[in-house]
Amino acid sequence: MKKIGLVTIVDYTNYGNRLQNYAAQQVLESIGFDVTTIINKPDERKDEQTKRNLFEKIKGSSLTELNKKMIHRINRKRNQKALEKKSESFKVFTKKNIKESDFTITDNSVPEDLNKNFDYFVVGSDQVWNPIFRKGSTIDFLTFAPKNKRIAYAPSFGISEIPESYREKYRKWILEFEHLSVREDAGAKIIEDMTNRKALVIVDPTLMLKKEEWLAASKVSKLKPEKPFLLTYFLGELSKEIKDLINSISIDNDLEIVKLGSYEEIKRYATDPGEFIDYINSSSIFLTDSFHGVVFSVLLEKPFVVFNRIGEEPSMNSRIDTLLSKFKLDNRKWENVKQTRKYFNVDFTHTEPILIDERNKAYKYLKNALEITEV
Repeated sequence: MKKIGLVTIVDYTNYGNRLQNYAAQQVLESIGFDVTTIINKPDERKDEQTKRNLFEKIKGSSLTELNKKMIHRINRKRNQKALEKKSESFKVFTKKNIKESDFTITDNSVPEDLNKNFDYFVVGSDQVWNPIFRKGSTIDFLTFAPKNKRIAYAPSFGISEIPESYREKYRKWILEFEHLSVREDAGAKIIEDMTNRKALVIVDPTLMLKKEEWLAASKVSKLKPEKPFLLTYFLGELSKEIKDLINSISIDNDLEIVKLGSYEEIKRYATDPGEFIDYINSSSIFLTDSFHGVVFSVLLEKPFVVFNRIGEEPSMNSRIDTLLSKFKLDNRKWENVKQTRKYFNVDFTHTEPILIDERNKAYKYLKNALEITEV
């Protein structure tokens, strides 16, 4: 059996990261490969552009904003134990579900026999090409591997424009990929603007698995309420408008409120990725600003409302915009739901045919890139 080395962000605190890693592995295994996720750690560095951006951000912040940031840092430190417990639960999920390497690669340290041990290297999905997160790491462009072994599987830039200081490096590295795909329309535009190449836009690996496959990987939390509940999962800040909406829907529909990823519910903070899926599937309605929150709402056909993330610069909403547009669910954005007040009425009847088409497109791309000939 041929072997694939899968390169993605390795984050033991992020639901979307763990679940897309698992899904990518399952997809590649389903077409006949032995898949190992290669543990990787980009070298720590801050280029001059990053430093300038940080300075400008601080310089442009009001005293109130700076105080908020300081309070956030203090709270994060105070809740370090909760974060460590969450990380442990994510590692347990990973050990059970994802095959990882027993070594770590960095920009400057790659085992000499790495290329001999794998037939292909696949990078993706997640925001592996986001320069803000990864600082233009060579790992994410598979520069350690021969060009004929490099495959891009739905990587995301996460942003709609690449900072000037990264453009030349990105252009060079992207041109070296024979097989090129991305997760968002914005990513395809970035590539075309930089290289004049067209990249195929394919769905996030999480959308490749069917509902029953995800439910098989899910797990019921001991803390899940017995009565109907409203579920929230926000990575950004919550405005007064959002808080008022949550309380209003809860009261009007007699729903308990469950907050995932929030220090306000410290006992639930260690909820693992399997439990995350079950919480969404069991909820009466799901409110979120998370890309993968939307993904699982679609897959599990769960009423949801999605909000623009607050406190995030630059905006990463292009990911969610592409997703909603593809599945014709733009009406689930808060600015649209606000007008209709149809919180629970979501029509998913059209999404399954779209999912089938998108899965077929992704499999066709992967089989071609991995030189699989249909019998």
